[in-house]
Amino acid sequence: MAFPHSLILPDTLGTGLVVQSTAPMDDTSIRAFVDEYERTLSRFRSDSILAAMAGAAHGGSFDFPDWCEPLFDLYERLCEATDDAIDPCVGAALARLGYGPDLAFETGTSDSQRIWVAHPTWRHDVERHGTTLVTARPVHLDFGACGKGYLVDLIAAMLTQQTTVRPGYAPDFVIDAGGDILAHTSPPITVALEDPHDTSRAVGIAHIDHAAIAASAPSRRHWRTAGDEQVHHLLNAVDGLPVTDMAATWAVVDMRPGGTARSANRPAGGYFPTALADGLATALFLTDPERLAQHFDFACVTIRTDRVATRSRHFPGTLFTG
Repeated sequence: MAFPHSLILPDTLGTGLVVQSTAPMDDTSIRAFVDEYERTLSRFRSDSILAAMAGAAHGGSFDFPDWCEPLFDLYERLCEATDDAIDPCVGAALARLGYGPDLAFETGTSDSQRIWVAHPTWRHDVERHGTTLVTARPVHLDFGACGKGYLVDLIAAMLTQQTTVRPGYAPDFVIDAGGDILAHTSPPITVALEDPHDTSRAVGIAHIDHAAIAASAPSRRHWRTAGDEQVHHLLNAVDGLPVTDMAATWAVVDMRPGGTARSANRPAGGYFPTALADGLATALFLTDPERLAQHFDFACVTIRTDRVATRSRHFPGTLFTG
């Protein structure tokens, strides 16, 4: 379908953001909010709240905007569902392996197996009061597991609120943040599932309309340590090590009004399908789909490093054979 209005922000969140809509957009307010979002939640910006938390020698009390509350709620649910394998405090482990604020992808340690001990955790070292986080020592937070998807959902809410076509009108739109896609369209759009072993090919397709899809894979974000060991950004927060047995995952969350997913997936304060799909795509590297299905309603595809692929029953797409 044709989208007469578009906004492209190539540097947002390090992967770029594309917004397409059938209704006019307030580009200025969206750009301003994106800057506020990164200034709040990016550990790569020296002026962010996360940078202040990481640099606080004795910790402190840090006030986040009210719009952060559902994101914190979602992370707490993911921490529980994955037995803390997903934890915002994984930022220190990412920086240790070279994925630091300077994006140099270099590390002083020659061994990713270095023992990951006495590290802060979200449940034990971050005291939360709504959107105020209190710490007693430096804490390196990283909200990358859900952060791109959450920004997509917040921009989607802005698009719906900005329209002046008629009361109650919701425009058709597609928002893509580096492969985390929210589609509010009719008919469905087709999304290629990128082959994690050959990024020029697809292993399948998905069809989504009123839904979000997110993908996780190390194929586009990996590097070598000082000891010439290849590592990537998808870590288990419990041991601080990259996952080695999974090659790619995709998660789809439905957003149709009245759908069963709405009540099952709703964190306090709202419904954020792209944030959830984003978090689940990461969680699928760390936790069996059956375990996650006890907590959330979603569909998925997983591909292990040995090329064994699994497609859940209601995944809205097809895997290619061969």
